[in-house]
Amino acid sequence: MAATPTASTEGTVTAATTNELPCVDEIRTQLERIVSSPEFPGVGRAAAFLRYVVEETLAGRGGRIKGYSIAIEVFGRDETFTQDDPVVRIEAGRLRRSLERYYLVGGRNDPVRIDVPKGGYVPSFSWNTVPAEHIETVPAPTSPPRSSEPWWRARRAVLACVGAALAASGYLAAGSLATYPPPRSSGETFPDRPTLVVAPFANLGDGSEAQLYTIGLTEELLTALPRFKEIKVFGRETSKSLPSDVDASRVRDELGARYLLAGGVRASGDRLRVTARLLDTSDNEIVWSQDYDNDLGSGDLFAIQTDVARRVATTIAQPYGVMAQVDAANPPPDDPGTYECTLRFYAYRSELSTEAHADVRDCLETAVARYPTYATSWAMLSIIYLDEGRFKFNSERGSEAPMQRALRAARRATQLDASNTRALQALMMALFFNRELADAMRVGEQALATNPNDTELMGEFGTRLAMGGQWERGAALLDRAIALNPGGGGYYHGTRALAAYMLRDYPTAVSEIERADLQKFPLYHAVAAVIYAEVGMMDDARREGEAFVRMRPDFLPNVVAELEMRNLQPDDTARLVAGLRKAGMPVPQDVADTGAGIGGATSDLQPR
Repeated sequence: MAATPTASTEGTVTAATTNELPCVDEIRTQLERIVSSPEFPGVGRAAAFLRYVVEETLAGRGGRIKGYSIAIEVFGRDETFTQDDPVVRIEAGRLRRSLERYYLVGGRNDPVRIDVPKGGYVPSFSWNTVPAEHIETVPAPTSPPRSSEPWWRARRAVLACVGAALAASGYLAAGSLATYPPPRSSGETFPDRPTLVVAPFANLGDGSEAQLYTIGLTEELLTALPRFKEIKVFGRETSKSLPSDVDASRVRDELGARYLLAGGVRASGDRLRVTARLLDTSDNEIVWSQDYDNDLGSGDLFAIQTDVARRVATTIAQPYGVMAQVDAANPPPDDPGTYECTLRFYAYRSELSTEAHADVRDCLETAVARYPTYATSWAMLSIIYLDEGRFKFNSERGSEAPMQRALRAARRATQLDASNTRALQALMMALFFNRELADAMRVGEQALATNPNDTELMGEFGTRLAMGGQWERGAALLDRAIALNPGGGGYYHGTRALAAYMLRDYPTAVSEIERADLQKFPLYHAVAAVIYAEVGMMDDARREGEAFVRMRPDFLPNVVAELEMRNLQPDDTARLVAGLRKAGMPVPQDVADTGAGIGGATSDLQPR
């Protein structure tokens, strides 16, 4: 309803104030303004909490917002959640304080106010400062109408806005005059990701063979690149519609893509040279380029183009590739919160520290709350939950163990996208640590077939194969991951060091452990201690062993329980336990002296 009008000298009636509620669109705009503000903890649980209660209310489900539903949907608790778990009450208090601070600082002049009143979790919406468009100016009754259109048609938009806001606030019961549509359209199902356009590669020579190669290479790239789900690749139709020398600014302006992959092919006799380059469309800078030379006389044309496409795709699109490195240094402006979670996740995987783990977990929990059908975020969150259990990183108290949360999140990811490599990797890992070794290996094989160019998967699957007893094949996959991604995560080298130790290749073990930069990760020190002790570097072994015990004082007293959650073969387990003792670590005497105590136990003493 509008406020009581007052007469003006111009013959119109002007409302000085208004009691109309903000529209749904205005509330959503304000929500985005809040969570993106540096004055509000936009990456974390406060943002996920606020998004959930606002969207539920806007969807007409305000009456269903309870502590139980918030615990399940926002904080990942399972159906056994009870009020004895204070997480919702604690986070609600933090959210109220965050909103209060926001409106005192960054949001003091915002038009719409969103609050979560004490005593419940249903938000309220009101005007903080009334926008000018809501100060009504309508013809006075004595003034002639300015058009033949009835006044109520002119105000249809205002009335519709009021009705939608009333419905969103819970004033209209289900089944009444208006029902607001679902909170997000299909176009908002997935967050923005780095976007890439592949221009048709140019034929820089005169031969028909080179022309065929350019067509085939472009096709191979459009097959290999989309397998990396952390990026978005425009399809074949878009690629075919572009000239090979398309300007990067056109790609930016017309398609909104951040990256352009272009190149050319030149054939001369039996020699074939492919030039590929990646451009940042924001400034036309070439961020990467590479030449690939091939001998047509010594290889099949189709095999050559497949190999080049694989190498290009792996170099630029893998999780630790060129695009990720550029974005980590200068994140794109589109949806930085969610994409930043991806960058943080891989940075954490390279570091494996408890501090980075907590930050990434909060970020990903926010991401899945905002985009519940985005499989990649669920997969990453599954791996983070797994690390919470196997590494004892930032353990949360709750009715569901971290390993079960990890498995549930991984299954959710694969249900959403059965061909998502990261989802399959997460499921493989969750199954492995839930002692379902055969199923884990089966899913790992499926993941590798889905994207044989993903070095993150290669490193992880190689680790799982090795720990399950296939040390040689695991080492081979790790070598391939390191060759394709020499600047990747340090855990590649750490796990490869352990594989070399188990294969009794001690020079390689020492070389690889010294290349693994994982000083913040406790189990790295255990592996280093075992290797150094084996080669007689006892001072180094004692130093690393002391670091491990200091960082994980709970591990050795409970070594059998720690080993049982992992899948080493009994002989390998006994050898590692003996290595820990040789390095001077206080392994319990009964475990060290009797193989029976650990005959069925397992181990995962690798920087992973």
